Amino acid sequence: RRRADWDPVSGLSAAHTIYLAGGNVVLLDKNNFMGGNSTKATSGINGALTRTQVDEKIADSVKQFYDDTLKSAREKARPDLIKVLTYKSAAAVEWLQDVFNLDLTLVSRLGGHSFPRTHRGHDAKFPGMAITYALMQRFEELSESEPERVQLIKKAKVERINKEGNKINGVTYSFNGEETTLEGPVVLATGGYAADFSETSLLKKWRPDTFDLSTTNGAHATGDGHKMLMNIGANGIDMESVQVHPTGLVDPKDPTAKTKFLAAEALRGEGGLLLNSKGQRFT
Repeated sequence: RRRADWDPVSGLSAAHTIYLAGGNVVLLDKNNFMGGNSTKATSGINGALTRTQVDEKIADSVKQFYDDTLKSAREKARPDLIKVLTYKSAAAVEWLQDVFNLDLTLVSRLGGHSFPRTHRGHDAKFPGMAITYALMQRFEELSESEPERVQLIKKAKVERINKEGNKINGVTYSFNGEETTLEGPVVLATGGYAADFSETSLLKKWRPDTFDLSTTNGAHATGDGHKMLMNIGANGIDMESVQVHPTGLVDPKDPTAKTKFLAAEALRGEGGLLLNSKGQRFT
C-alpha cells in the first residue's frame, strides 16, 4: 500500500497500522527531515478511561469526554466524528504505550476538560516530539530491516494524485529532478495550510482575517495536499476552521516576526493568566 505527503502523527500511525496488518508501505516526505507540526505539541494527548487514569483513580468516562468535546464544538459539532475521537481515545493512547513503549503516565486537566485526561511522559521532550520521534525512529528502523516491505523517501514532493474514473490509483512525485509514479491505494495526510502565504493561499481564500497574523506553523504547512485533491474534484470541508491560538512566545528583538513559537495551553492549565497591555484580565 502507498501513502504520500503527510502530517507526521496521523501519517506515521497509518503507515505503522498498514505494516502491522501485513501491508507494504512507501512513505513520501517533501522535507529532508520528518516531524512537521506534531513535534511542537507541548501539552499531550487526550484519552478517557486509560490505564493511567485508572491507576490515578480519576473518575472519568468516555461519555464525559464526548460531552465536553460536543460542548466545545458548539454549532460546528460533528457527533459522528466526536464519538470516534472520544470513544477510541484510550485505545489510541495505549497503542502508543504498548507498540512504541512510550511513557504517557503523567496526566493533567487542561482547558475544556472536566477531568484530568491530557497524557504526557516524564521525558524532558515536548509530548508531541516524544510521540512523533518514537514513531519516526521505529519506521526508519523498519525501512532498514525490511526494505522489501517498508520504504521511506525524503525530499520527495508529491506533484499529483492520480485518478482513473472516480478511483484514486496512485501518486506522482518528484525526487532529484525526476518524476516517479507509484500505483496503489493512497493515504494522504498532509497537515494544514496555515503557513501558506503564496498567491494561491488557501488561508487567504478561506480565512483572510488571519492572513496577516503571525503563525506557529512550520514552513512546510502550505496546503499541498488540499490543492492537489481539489484539482481533481474533491470538496473542501470546514476550510474556514483555522485555530487562532491566544498565546505565543514573542522575541523582544523581533516582536513582529511572521513565525512565532506556541505558548502552550499547558501554561494556562498550570495557572497562567491572560492579561492585556494594561495588566488586566479579559475575556
